[in-house]
Amino acid sequence: MILHAALEIRGGEERAAYLDEVCTGDAALREEVESLLAAHFADETFLEPVADLLWREPRREGEGDMIGRYKLLRQIGEGGFGTVFLAEQGQPVKRQVALKVIKPGMDSKEVIARFEAERQALALMDHPHIAKVHDAGMTEAGRPYFVMELVQGVPITRYCEENHLETRERLELFSDVCAAIQHAHQKGIIHRDVKPPNILVSLQDGKPMARVIDFGIAKAIGMELTEKTLLTQHGRMMGTPQYMSPEQAEVHPLAVDTRSDIYSLGVILYEILTGSTPLDGNQLRHATYAEMLRLIR
Repeated sequence: MILHAALEIRGGEERAAYLDEVCTGDAALREEVESLLAAHFADETFLEPVADLLWREPRREGEGDMIGRYKLLRQIGEGGFGTVFLAEQGQPVKRQVALKVIKPGMDSKEVIARFEAERQALALMDHPHIAKVHDAGMTEAGRPYFVMELVQGVPITRYCEENHLETRERLELFSDVCAAIQHAHQKGIIHRDVKPPNILVSLQDGKPMARVIDFGIAKAIGMELTEKTLLTQHGRMMGTPQYMSPEQAEVHPLAVDTRSDIYSLGVILYEILTGSTPLDGNQLRHATYAEMLRLIR
C-alpha cells in the first residue's frame, strides 16, 4: 500500500514528505520502500540510452571537423553514397586535398566494396591527367574514407566554350584525356562514366590541364580491385545515358569492355566540336527505360 501510494506522487519532495509521515520511527521500512522505488524508476529508464542511439540520426561530418589528420574546410561534391570535402592536411606536409567519405547510413557491404574498388583503381594508376590518391583510413564511426589530389577546374566542354578555344586547342586538350583513359585501360581499369563533369580543366603554369576524376563505378579487367564481393546488379543502369555505349546500356556487366569508354570519348569529342551531344539529354531524362534503351541503341 505504501509503495503504490508513493508511486502515485509525481514530485520528489512531496514523495519524501509522504514517506516521512507514514514511516515515522521505522527506518527499516523507509529504507525498503526507497529501495523499491529506486528499482522501479531504474526499470523505466535503463533502455533510454539504447533507444536514443537507435533513433538518433547518424551524424554527418561538416566544416571544421577532423577526419584522421585532415581538417574539413567545406563540402565540394556529393554522390549517391559518398561526400567529397575540401580538406587541409597539417602533417607531415601542409596542403589542401580532396577527402571522400561514405555517407552515414550508406555503409552497406556493396557500397563499401565499390568505395574500396574506386580507391584501389586510383592507387593503381600514375598519370599526370588522372587524380592521384594520397591516403586512406576509417573515420571514428567506422566508415572508410580516402584522400585524393585536389583537382579544381571546370568540365572540359565548359572550359572550351568559355575560353573560346580554337579547334586545334580543343583537340590537343582532348588528346590528353585520351592518353589518361588509355593509361587506365593499360592498368586494367575501365572507367564506365567518362563524361565532361568527370574531366576537369584548370590552368597550370598558364596552360590548360585536364584531369580525369571519379572512378566510382570503375570495372577491373582480369583482376579484383577488392577482396570484398562487388556485384553489378542486373537491371540497374550504371553510368550516364547521354554518354553511354549501347552495350553498357544493356546492363549486362560482362558486355562492357574498354570500347565503352572509347565510345564515351567519341561523344565528348562530338560535343567539344559541335556544342551538343548526339543524343538529347533532356529527352533521355524524360524517357522511359525502354525508350531510353531504344534511343541509345
